[in-house]
Amino acid sequence: MGEGDAESPPAAEKKGVEEEDDDFGYRLFPDRNKKPQSFLVRSLFTFHNKCQLMLRLTLETNPYAQLLLEALKQSGCTVFNDRHFSCENCDGCVGGGFDAATSQIVLCQNNIRQQSHMNRVVTHELIHAFDHCRAHVDWFKNVKHLACSEIRAANLSGDCTLMNEIARFKFGLKGHHQTCVRERAIRSILAVRKVSKETAEKAVDEVFDACFNDLEPFGRIPHSKADAKRAYRDFQNRDRYTANL
Repeated sequence: MGEGDAESPPAAEKKGVEEEDDDFGYRLFPDRNKKPQSFLVRSLFTFHNKCQLMLRLTLETNPYAQLLLEALKQSGCTVFNDRHFSCENCDGCVGGGFDAATSQIVLCQNNIRQQSHMNRVVTHELIHAFDHCRAHVDWFKNVKHLACSEIRAANLSGDCTLMNEIARFKFGLKGHHQTCVRERAIRSILAVRKVSKETAEKAVDEVFDACFNDLEPFGRIPHSKADAKRAYRDFQNRDRYTANL
């Protein structure tokens, strides 16, 4: 998934006859293996321009993204728009991805058409970036590490809000949020790793409780934009209190 002359991810670990060599989901992001296009060429494509405009609006106005950007900065991993985000064409229905080899977030300009979708994708991938910054995540060889970050991303990004689930024609009452988080984490693993569904389910189940209850840097599950705004204010106040100690 390395772009240009960036270092490629390590080769897949041999796992017997159960799995063939894993491409770590890079097949979904074909532009990762192409040489970067000139600004003039990219400007001719409205998908790219629209993606850049929606990204800027998300980073400037969305409280989920704003909190994560500040948390990343405080953790020593300042995010720069031109360096850490890339609007590209992707395969399938994938909305985005986090390229751990380059510490870059890929936004699928041909699949993201609405601002609300951009908000969720950016937030989801920024959670992966935050996990990459604060912990020694073995994205390529340890499926439990991947499962943990996917659980956190599904739980905290707004992927499983009531309105999003209704839009997917999925309804439930008690425990539905947890069910949604588990299903989306498994789905994400299967999209980027050549593992069996049983392997993905086992990895998610083994780390689910610990990772579902890890709410950093939000401190709560933000079920709505209003929740995210409150979490952002609390995060800023927490920083001010710590600075005065």
